[in-house]
Amino acid sequence: MSAPGTPIAVITGASSGIGAATARQLAAAGYRVVLTARRKDRIEALAAEINEAGHQATAYALDVTDRAAVDDFATAFRTLAVLVNNAGGALGADPVATGDPEDWRRMYEVNVLGTLNMTQALLPALTASGDGTVVVLSSTAGHSTYEGGAGYVAAKNGARVLAETLRLEIVGTPVRVIEIAPGMVKTDEFATTRFRGDAEKAAKVYAGVAEPLTADDVADTVTWACTRPPHVNIDLLVVRPRAQASNTKVHREL
Repeated sequence: MSAPGTPIAVITGASSGIGAATARQLAAAGYRVVLTARRKDRIEALAAEINEAGHQATAYALDVTDRAAVDDFATAFRTLAVLVNNAGGALGADPVATGDPEDWRRMYEVNVLGTLNMTQALLPALTASGDGTVVVLSSTAGHSTYEGGAGYVAAKNGARVLAETLRLEIVGTPVRVIEIAPGMVKTDEFATTRFRGDAEKAAKVYAGVAEPLTADDVADTVTWACTRPPHVNIDLLVVRPRAQASNTKVHREL
């Protein structure tokens, strides 16, 4: 899937936001990027954009919660340099007492089991490369809870623990495990999806915050971590906008 010597990076959830930005930046850093997401039209358009810019990209429609499809996808790789587990997201902001179990289940399936599926399926190719990197895009939500966020917090905590445990279990192999935990990131879809298309609710998340993080800000941290010398492992990188001191402490200019 690449020219000899060209490292390959697989990015999940690459159809928008952080995933798309990460694909662009890793491609510019010299990787052949393989874009995966359910929305085939989006990733094909992004792959065309990256290729037109003189880099290398391939699109592959994939649902990370479909283990059979993931296993089939993995057969394309003998070696792999980077896996960026970015597919995820939040649904709802209801309290524990009234939260929808289906929302919780879907968040767990995508954020945790999707990451597990991709990591298990591609770990042999990452190991065979002699210098593999697994990136898990978690969230500051996985490190500290907040009211109305328990379902998402639980899912991202699961992704965080997956990364921590994997690092312990594969120490001594040529694969490093990096967790990137973003705080408030303003993208076109995250909050809108969480609130099921309610643009007014989505806008309130960022109201008065002069400069929330952008998808490019997070992609920059991912690319920086992946391009450190092979012996350097960035175990955990927490990145927030300056206006956000914690999940519940945000400076707003209203």
